[in-house]
Amino acid sequence: MVPPLVIRTHAAGGDFGHLRAEFVLPESFGPDVLAEAEAAVVDPLESAGEREDATGLPFVTIDPPGAKDLDQAVLIERVDGGGFRVHYAIADLAAFIPPGGALDKEARRRGQTLYLPDGNVPLHPPVLSEGAASLLPGETRPAVLWTVDVDANGEPTATKVRRALVRSTEQFDYETVQASIDAGDPHPSVAALPELGRLRRELAIRRGAVELQLPEQEISGDPDGGWALIQRPRNDVDAWNAEISLLTGMAAAKIMIDAKIGVLRTLPQPDPEAVEWLGRSAQALNIDWPEGKSVSEFLAALDPGQPASMALFADTTRLLRGAGYTAFDGELPELTTHAGIGGAYAHVTAPIRRLVDRFATEICLAVSAGREVPEWVRAALSEVPEQMSASDTLAAKVERATIDQVEVWVMAEHIGGEFSAIVLRAEETKAEILVEDPPVMSKCTGEKLPEGERIRVRLTAVDVDKRKLSFERA
Repeated sequence: MVPPLVIRTHAAGGDFGHLRAEFVLPESFGPDVLAEAEAAVVDPLESAGEREDATGLPFVTIDPPGAKDLDQAVLIERVDGGGFRVHYAIADLAAFIPPGGALDKEARRRGQTLYLPDGNVPLHPPVLSEGAASLLPGETRPAVLWTVDVDANGEPTATKVRRALVRSTEQFDYETVQASIDAGDPHPSVAALPELGRLRRELAIRRGAVELQLPEQEISGDPDGGWALIQRPRNDVDAWNAEISLLTGMAAAKIMIDAKIGVLRTLPQPDPEAVEWLGRSAQALNIDWPEGKSVSEFLAALDPGQPASMALFADTTRLLRGAGYTAFDGELPELTTHAGIGGAYAHVTAPIRRLVDRFATEICLAVSAGREVPEWVRAALSEVPEQMSASDTLAAKVERATIDQVEVWVMAEHIGGEFSAIVLRAEETKAEILVEDPPVMSKCTGEKLPEGERIRVRLTAVDVDKRKLSFERA
């Protein structure tokens, strides 16, 4: 695995308080919200009779290092005939949140958890999100338990969803699980993850799923008190684990579509002109697009580490525009699919961190049990899509601003320095570049640059207040 690239800021570090003020992020929860959250923390065994006892299943969690808001726990079993049984336990937030109460109203206002380097702005109070609702190891927790049977080809054959009590046995991170699999000694609960993950990835490509394998910028704390920029390659376990979440989300979408009530994550198919434009971009970058290969097959075959591939992935973002949330009750909407996933999909696997999952989950539980969907869920369907879209927009702005801020802190002491960079998009007088070390996304001015190639650039100016960097070709 390629090691992450790191460069340290000046030892003084930096404060993100000004970003919180700029985006008017809430600093805390109101006393009524906190009181309701505290009152909701009860012994889960008090409701044990209403739930399936699944505490004997050896679930494990896979999350970033240090995470406390654990939404999902997984167990994958091989079954006769070469198939799999996926048990996926999801935190049951509805068990803690009275409809129409202070917690519910505040969650609808926030929409989702926002992640900043110096601390999260959580969707729910930490007493729930990092405590009573979180699937922490060794703790009995209320959960919504999905069991999806999958055949030897990776296709789902049966789905069951119900409320249960679960107990996670281990908390892992992606690197730890990857290392154990590479060493041939995986935890039994995820020993089948590589095989199932690969099958689901192959199916995703055949469905037409589009994955942009662009490098991800991350921020981590520096031992000296500053901040570090990291470009961390996505490992196989990360991709395979995501497939388990997608499998569950697609099963949830099917339940809702069959019942003609629900809320889906949707994305229209790209216009033919956009696909033609991508073909011209590939040709300009000297990337061969074999005849008969779909967009999904073509992109999946590219080496994401090559400069030309990175440039093409950057161009491909225009194929994935128009994502939204589509709610329906009684009549199916015109659009029920997500072009980036290659099928119908719904958010149900991250209710601690995302508002819509709680409502979608309640619909699936009711439909599966043959009950009427609760009225409070039906009433919310007209509002949740707009609430989620607004919070998505804010989350994207906050994430970009925090990365821009750390970039200028990192680069402030390097004015005049030269760096290796990859040209992602080029216009006549400026280009979007990815500086390789430190991993910085910025603009470079000057004559039209060679898209998809590696060049040398010089840092000419840093504006810390505006979070702007200026580069020119060296």
